[in-house]
Amino acid sequence: MIYDVITLFPEIIEGYCSQSITKRGIEKDVITVNTHNPRDFSKDKHKRVDDTPYGGGDGMVLMCQPIFDCYNSIDKKENFEFIMLTPQGEKFSQKIAKELSQKEQIILLCGHYEGFDERIRIGLSPREISIGDFVLTGGELPALVLIDSISRNIENYLGCDKCADIDSFSEGLEGYLEYPHYTKPREYNGMKVPDVLLSGNHQEIEAFRKAQSLERTKLRRPDLLN
Repeated sequence: MIYDVITLFPEIIEGYCSQSITKRGIEKDVITVNTHNPRDFSKDKHKRVDDTPYGGGDGMVLMCQPIFDCYNSIDKKENFEFIMLTPQGEKFSQKIAKELSQKEQIILLCGHYEGFDERIRIGLSPREISIGDFVLTGGELPALVLIDSISRNIENYLGCDKCADIDSFSEGLEGYLEYPHYTKPREYNGMKVPDVLLSGNHQEIEAFRKAQSLERTKLRRPDLLN
């Protein structure tokens, strides 16, 4: 998987990708993360990429030319997806993450300031995705959310290809909230690990975990059961 991130703040993307599982995924050549700064394509002598909106109003708007030229400079695979991160987009989900993990390349466009010149939407026809019903300062955090979530579904990324299948919101019974986990010690401050998890009976453990998953979902996210 190749991720190409169009961003005014490449350091944010690069900093996150230099840590933890994302770093290991890059080192194993499972994923590649490139950044592209629209300022490098600005024709303004001060490298401006934003201007005041026609019709008046607060804030600044990202201009067409630097975004178009930056996008057009990226080499594209046959099977790629171009995504604009925006609160106006479809809400991101585990289902979308799995769908996108089948792509060869994902180009992510990070917004900033008051928003995009509408002609970017019209001319480049990106798929618009939101990570939730709230507003952030820029699209870098949503871009990282997508990179992290999508990559977990790519073979060899986690080192355990079945791990992503039992995450919360995955398909099947495990699509509900994940069951509770325990580790050593067996007792802490009077709280004990359930006996069934110490029994060694894998069928009983599996039944216990499924029951706990369903019960937790009923209590916390009953909408998922529908």
